[in-house]
Order: sequence, then C-alpha cells, then structure tokens
Amino acid sequence: MIGYVMVPGIGGSDDAHWQTRWERRWGDEIAVRVEPSSWSQPNLGDWVAAIDRAAADLEPRVDDIVLIAHSLGCWAVAEWLRPSAGRPPRGVLLVAPPDPTGDAFPAAEAPSFTRLDVRSLPCPSVVVASTNDPYCDLGTAEGLARGWGSEFVVVGDLGHLNSASGLGDWPQGREALHRAFADD
Repeated sequence: MIGYVMVPGIGGSDDAHWQTRWERRWGDEIAVRVEPSSWSQPNLGDWVAAIDRAAADLEPRVDDIVLIAHSLGCWAVAEWLRPSAGRPPRGVLLVAPPDPTGDAFPAAEAPSFTRLDVRSLPCPSVVVASTNDPYCDLGTAEGLARGWGSEFVVVGDLGHLNSASGLGDWPQGREALHRAFADD
C-alpha cells in the first residue's frame, strides 16, 4: 500500500485546496501533512525536518511513500531528497514549483529558499505546471523538470494550481499521480 506525504507551500493548504481534499479522501492512515513551525516565514531546514518527521511517522504503516508537494513545498522536497539517506520514496509529484529567481517569488519571507541548486532527484518524479502560473513561467518550469530528471506535465491555463484556481478535487492531478505512481 502507498502512503502519501503532503507538502504544501507557504502558509499551508486551506480547506478548498486539492491537497487538503486528497488528504481527507485518503484518511489519516495513509496520508499525512508536514507540520513545519515556519509556515508563514518558511525556513528550509525546518521544512526539511518536517518532511523527515512526516515520512518517519507514515513509513511503518505503508509499503511505499509518495511525496506530493505544491509550490514552495517542491523545493523543500527536492532539498529533503538531497542527502538520500535510506530508501528513497516511490516517487514525488511536484506541482507548480515557483521560480526562486522570479519577481513574484516571496524572497523576503523565504530567504533560505532563494539559493538552491537544481539537481537530479534519486527517485521517479513528475513536475506539473500551468501555462499561466504567476510564480513560474512555463519555460522555467520545464527547465526545473529537466534539472530534477522529472517527467513534465502541462495542464493548461490554471494559474498557480491552488485554491484560487478552483480545481476542487483536481481529477487531472490525481490522474497524473496514478499514472506515475500507481499502487500495482
């Protein structure tokens, strides 16, 4: 059985966000959310430690883990995978990663996220991007996917793929997740 670690972006994901909806659908037994202490003033070390805690909490209950990250959470997951201590997860779904060099990036709130390198990830990964994301243009998103060694999926004009995008349960995202990391 696959378990899921949800890694939201800055401020966490609200009740209308697809991540929250997926987490509720799967239930506490197979889905956990990271709990960094620095949601609104993100500190990379705190977020990486929160991913570590969530994964360790979930591992005894499942056979494999898939991390599902949105926005700034994508960078936290990429950094968490760097040390590659222990068995890597089954995969990671990286949705709407922001461009840390872009004008819209919240550098003042998240300075520890501004100077990260893009390196190949040690597990299968999928980057999902919108054609009109205000935090990352499509060319940059494609470059991130290439640098991380990820499959690249473009989902159309859906903004930042967050609550404001009105995605609801976002079946298109769940299909991308299932295609890449189906529990056989």
